[in-house]
Amino acid sequence: MDMKKCDNLDEVRREIDILDAGIVELIAKRNAYIHQAAKFKVSVEEVKDEKRVADIISRVREYALMHSLNPNMMQSIYELMIDEMVESEISEFRNAKDL
Repeated sequence: MDMKKCDNLDEVRREIDILDAGIVELIAKRNAYIHQAAKFKVSVEEVKDEKRVADIISRVREYALMHSLNPNMMQSIYELMIDEMVESEISEFRNAKDL
């Protein structure tokens, strides 16, 4: 992992702020794909694909370990994010079917 060597706390905080903006942008991009996915699904059960969620969580835990992160923390973050995105996708799915 390539990281800038910071000389003071303000510089560290600026770098963290830049990373946070990038993380939010990536989550927004992920969410946009979730909204696209709703168009291809035929039922709410398909939207709430527990096997897919389990696969994502397993993969994220592996990625966390590869980057020396706490896999439980990453699992918690992803479970919250997925739950919120699934609810949004269900709403979009239902609205699309009502049209």
